[in-house]
Parts: sequence; C-alpha cells; structure tokens
Amino acid sequence: MRGISNPVLNHKVFAQHTGGQAMTITGTINKTFFFLILVTISAFYVWQLYAAGENIQPYMVIGLLGALILGLVASFKPATVPFTGPLYALLKGMLIGGLSARLEHEFGGIVIQAAAGTIAVFFAMLILYRLRLIKATKRFRSVVLTATAGIFLLYLIHIILRFFDLGVPIIRDATPLGIIFSLFVIVIAALNLIIDFDFIEKGVQRRSSKKMEWYGAFGLTVTLIWLYIEILRLLAKIRRMKN
Repeated sequence: MRGISNPVLNHKVFAQHTGGQAMTITGTINKTFFFLILVTISAFYVWQLYAAGENIQPYMVIGLLGALILGLVASFKPATVPFTGPLYALLKGMLIGGLSARLEHEFGGIVIQAAAGTIAVFFAMLILYRLRLIKATKRFRSVVLTATAGIFLLYLIHIILRFFDLGVPIIRDATPLGIIFSLFVIVIAALNLIIDFDFIEKGVQRRSSKKMEWYGAFGLTVTLIWLYIEILRLLAKIRRMKN
C-alpha cells in the first residue's frame, strides 16, 4: 500500500532539492515505466512459480514486509530512492504476482480486467487534472490525507491479524459492505493520483533537481500498485458474490 497521502511526494521535499539539471515530466514518466517494468518482471516470476505448483506464500510475505520497510525508508530518505525504489518494485511485484496468480486461477480473466481498470482510472484522473476539473487544493489534500491515513491504519491492523489467521472482515469478505468499502478505497486511491500529479508538476515548475524524477516516479508507482490491488480485490469480491 502507498504511504499516507503520499508522504513520498510533498512540496517540502521538492523545495529542498533544487539546482543543477532540472526535473522534467518526461524524465519522471520514463522512470515510472522503469519501476513498473521491474514490478512486472518480479510478478511474472512468482506467477510462473505458482503455475509450476510451487509454494508462493513465502514470496508474498517477503514481498509485503520488504516493500513496506523500503517504502518507509524511501519516504523519509528521498536520496535513497534510486536504490530503494527498484528493490521496492521487485518486492512489491512478488506480492502482486502471487495475489494475481491465485485470483486468476480462481476467476479467469480477472487480472486483465484489473489492469484495464487501473489504466482507465489513471487516464481519467489525468484528464480531470489537466482540465483542472479537480484541483489539489489544501482542503482537498487534507481530506484525502485523512481518508488515506484511516485506510492505512486499518490495513496495518489487517496485516497483523492475518498472522493469527484472522483479519478485518470488511477488507476480505465478499459482502455488500465489503464491496462498498473496496469502492471507497478505490476512490481514495484515484484521488491520490491527483495529488501525485500536482506534486510532480510543482516539482517541475520549481526546477527541482533532476534526481527528484526518481522520487516523483516512485510515488506515482506506489499509487498505481495500490490502485491495481484494490481493483483486483473488488472484482474478486463481486465474482464471489455472484457464485
């Protein structure tokens, strides 16, 4: 999951890294693609292990915990992102690969639907942002921050309980309430994209250091991964209810 209202991307960080060759939108996009390619490679590897009948649970646990730790390090130490970012992407890919493989085995075609949904939401939010139909105002960021913080804490509790074969029902259960919760989380993740776009744009406008492209790309990657996982979970809940 991403950080709280993406602490990976904040105006203070961009302001502290200025001078030299300037950050660009193109450079940030290229580095985002690099992270997503690493995620895909790692996910495909674990997917293949699952297809071969291997136990992928250890990979998923390592991916979850490792990505959580590296995500926190990257959030508070921006200079480490060129190193922690790729490792985060590989570890997160392990989690995504395992989750995707299992759900695809249970519900054929669900992964393609989740990926298509993620792409559609991304471009929809980008269009809304570029047309200034949704603006990342101070109040907007505050509301999204609060909602994201609540979701983060709830998921953290869920992760801890899962080690005791328990969990938060609203997160995992295929019930009407569970589906409403998933829709809510998807909306919040989508709104976080607006914040991500705004932070990156502001970094470019302030001529932040080119190395901040790594930081911006990492934050955007974290959000996209979160969005994909939530859409995948929502589709799985809907399929289970139908069955």
